[in-house]
Amino acid sequence: MSARFSFAIDRRLGLVRIVMTGLFEPDDVARFLAARAAAHADLGCAPNRHLTLNDVREMKIQPQQTVAAFHQLLADPAHRSRRLAFVVSPTLVRSQLMRALASRDSRCFGGIAEAEAWLLAQEATDVMGTVASNCPHPDARRWGLGTVTSNCPPPRCPSPR
Repeated sequence: MSARFSFAIDRRLGLVRIVMTGLFEPDDVARFLAARAAAHADLGCAPNRHLTLNDVREMKIQPQQTVAAFHQLLADPAHRSRRLAFVVSPTLVRSQLMRALASRDSRCFGGIAEAEAWLLAQEATDVMGTVASNCPHPDARRWGLGTVTSNCPPPRCPSPR
């Protein structure tokens, strides 16, 4: 069994960081689903209000039944992210990922920094409004914004109501 995965939760940003490596069999996908559900519960967000960054650069080419299982996993509305970014290498895995994503609003990136900037830049713009000048918030550049309006609160996962 070469499949491995890990989750890192950032409650403040409402962000789940996932790393997946190796070859996934049906049992591995089932283990992943259980771990993902636990990670989402730990995040403390209202359903579907989190962001996801998934690093799959070290995944191997997957069997068709695994691609189909991941397609079902990604289509499940109960665990759908507001935004979904994948860090991929330029291999056949990227093609498999695109098939599994089907109609999801997501993007693929070559590096983690790019993926995180895309996830958080849109989130910060959504939370804070239009872009302006001289943002006093120290993390504005890290979010890829440069400048924003208001008091520039950090983007965060809306609490469940």
